[in-house]
Amino acid sequence: MILQFPGGVQVRKIRLLCAIVSALLACMTVAQGASLAPTPPMGWNSWDAYGTTVTEAQVKANADAMAEKLARFGWQYIVVDIQWYAAEAAGHDYRPGEALTMDRYGRLMPALNRFPSAADGNGFRALADYVHAKGLKFGIHIMRGIPRQAVERNLPIKGTKYRAAGVADRENFCRWNPDMWGVDTTKPGSQEYYDSIVELYASWGVDFIKADDMGSHLYQPAEIRALAQAIRKSGRPIVLSISPGPAPISEAEFFARHAQMWRISDDFWDDWKLLRRQFDLAREWAPFVAANHTWPDADMLPIGRLRITAMEGGGAPSKFTADEQRTMVTLWSILRSPLIMGGELPTLDAFALSLLTNPEVIAVNQNSSAGHESFRDGAFVVWAADVPDGSGQYVAVFNISDARQILQVNWDTIGVNISKPLVHDLWERRDVGALDGLSLELQPHASAFYVVKQVHAAQGLR
Repeated sequence: MILQFPGGVQVRKIRLLCAIVSALLACMTVAQGASLAPTPPMGWNSWDAYGTTVTEAQVKANADAMAEKLARFGWQYIVVDIQWYAAEAAGHDYRPGEALTMDRYGRLMPALNRFPSAADGNGFRALADYVHAKGLKFGIHIMRGIPRQAVERNLPIKGTKYRAAGVADRENFCRWNPDMWGVDTTKPGSQEYYDSIVELYASWGVDFIKADDMGSHLYQPAEIRALAQAIRKSGRPIVLSISPGPAPISEAEFFARHAQMWRISDDFWDDWKLLRRQFDLAREWAPFVAANHTWPDADMLPIGRLRITAMEGGGAPSKFTADEQRTMVTLWSILRSPLIMGGELPTLDAFALSLLTNPEVIAVNQNSSAGHESFRDGAFVVWAADVPDGSGQYVAVFNISDARQILQVNWDTIGVNISKPLVHDLWERRDVGALDGLSLELQPHASAFYVVKQVHAAQGLR
């Protein structure tokens, strides 16, 4: 259609029309994001436990455990992490030249020796159906770019006249994984390539994509944008998670526009030094939590049995102490980070299970607002967040020092503006009473988690 207006009026009206269309599209994007992840996603990812070696049987076993033990508390995503397309993958490392399973369009496919239901070109369809039948959602990890082996063979891009070599960027590639070249999004066929892989994932029933080598190291906004556009085109509601971190905080608005969650740190493991660093990163990212229902991501929870590969001795419990594990879950919860479990679910011990199934703690993660660091001295960090109905505040106290510490403060010192509030311990799930101030002793790296409310809100304490 051609719009006819006299003189410069035509140009101005066309520009106005374009601006209106752009605004509508932006609103649609925000609305889609809100419906995809209205609260921080909760799930399981295979990386911490199985590295590159996870099998179909192991994925099913973890789905079974989630459905039985965790789903009623809000856990729902089952995510297959990196190199599901590599038949000989062996641990938490990568080998140059690893044979990759692909279709004739250069799209990666599950390795049949590890995922037998993928035979006859079925991909992850049967495994996704299994997960969905449990009332759960299914996700996969992908690497940025296009397989180097597809480029070497110059395979066609599905539905186009273009080929892999024509869109590959051999200068912009992952520095830590040898499987892929980057995609030059200025080249014809580049968006069509991303469209083709997401079309495939949508046909499998994928609900969640963890896209790696996009968020930091070499920040890749063009490929993030191309992937997000492909997801929208697919018509399937797919949560997009950007890795690794630390994401540049200056790009918070960009991430919120194109993804539902993004990493604020590099890979997080069971090491106190890494957990200590998360307090600083969480403080920086707290103002951006829940913008358009999007979620800065403190990474997976390395709880339970980890590193279950032949190269790493067949697995061992998390190196975090019980206090450190509780501190981690407390920080993730009051920050409202996504909760993605990294350890093996079928073998969870009773304590680890208790950390993941406390409904009062999960409620803070899913429903609180305005979480922020309210107090810090040499030993203690205190966070506060608002209770949804406005009746009080959540308060998390952390001893980040290496020695036992005693904290005695007035409520207003840590940002609680309630006189002698009623206090309830979230982890112990018991009422503490009406207190004039906060007085407690914490072991090294330990924490406490409370909800404090006005006396007249006693009935709503929990």
